Amino acid sequence: MVFPRLPRYTPPMPAGPTIAAHGIVATTHALAAEIGVDVMKSGGNAIDAAVAASAAMGLMEPMSCGIGGDLFAIVYEEKSGQIHGLNASGRAPLGLNIDVFRNRGLDHIPTHGPLSWSVPGCVDGWQSLLQKFGTRTLAQLLEPSIEFARNGFAVPPTIADMWDKSVPLLRQQPDAAATYLPEGRPPGCGGVFRNPNLAQTYAQLAAGGADAFSRGDIARQIVEFSQSVGGFFSREDFARHTSTWVQPAWADYRGYRVWEIPPPGQGISVLQMLNILEGFDLRALGPDSPDWWHLFIEAKKLAYADRARFYADPEFSHVPLDWLISKDYAAQRRARIRLDRAADDVPPGDPKIGASDTIYLCAVDRWRNACSLIQSNYMGFGSDLVPGRLGFALQNRGNLFALDENHPNCLRPGKRPFHTIIPAFVTRDEKLFFVFGVMG
Repeated sequence: MVFPRLPRYTPPMPAGPTIAAHGIVATTHALAAEIGVDVMKSGGNAIDAAVAASAAMGLMEPMSCGIGGDLFAIVYEEKSGQIHGLNASGRAPLGLNIDVFRNRGLDHIPTHGPLSWSVPGCVDGWQSLLQKFGTRTLAQLLEPSIEFARNGFAVPPTIADMWDKSVPLLRQQPDAAATYLPEGRPPGCGGVFRNPNLAQTYAQLAAGGADAFSRGDIARQIVEFSQSVGGFFSREDFARHTSTWVQPAWADYRGYRVWEIPPPGQGISVLQMLNILEGFDLRALGPDSPDWWHLFIEAKKLAYADRARFYADPEFSHVPLDWLISKDYAAQRRARIRLDRAADDVPPGDPKIGASDTIYLCAVDRWRNACSLIQSNYMGFGSDLVPGRLGFALQNRGNLFALDENHPNCLRPGKRPFHTIIPAFVTRDEKLFFVFGVMG
């Protein structure tokens, strides 16, 4: 008798710290982390491990991430001590503009469906990371995910719960239901899920790299699907897409330097809040004090008011980055905080920024190189549209554009939308201190 091959099982980690002498990978599915660790055991570095784990997460937590979404990363290179930022987010279709929504009587971008799409940037992000820092090929790093996509993996409870919540929307789309609701239902906690379509798509990427996604058969299928459902994707949108290496923004906080990706992401809001809070003796107050919480909330109000007004694609709008994260500006904003009352005259943040589904992962290798990586579909299963038999959902990140022509984050053809996701580092004395991120 021949028994089917079963997926590997990794028991839950015990409470408390995990200690590792030669490298570690952290993310929200144990198997994905194990895949990253296996890469480092074979001699790969933290960037190789992060890409392999990211590919696994696109399979294993598909409502939150995948190659239909975007990617941001910060890399610490130990030998040079340099920190590099990668914006691998996509842009609005060239054929989509504000008039499309006006002509349909819409005053906002729908949460789901083809009008919420922006070009997926994940695959080009993987390739950009590997070209600059990798020691393994994309084909090598995709191999374990292809195996799990074909043979199946067990779904853990948290991911099963997120899957269940998306069932009503998935059932409205035939291709999405066929991909993510096998036998008409989600796999459930402990169920084994297989995605042979994604296995085939990953195999195409293994053979052809990012070009297979942006200029090959995958792009062709996405564009044909877009045309069939009223979307605005074109082959040119995919062929012209590029990731962007950026200089991370930073601020010093009491001897520690905190690093973030600059806009269109919201990472600098962290720096603004830290600059404001630096002027208070938080240690003396302690987190059990109402004043401690009051100061954090007031600082966040001030930073989010700026976020709603200034954070946008710097290629299309002026973002006063140096001013926003300066100590002088923080002192001006700090002066608005009163300890005896909450501010009620701070302009509101963007109400479109709400719940989102995203994964965070990080990796540090034996040489102390590190990668802090965010990968996202935005909301659960993104737009809830799966292009044919490709095995992944397309993101709805375009939903975060404004339709007000006077807003810095207004929709423009070829423009990147505002992003909520934050990969980050902290350094001390020019050495990596810790790696962290915020999933929205």
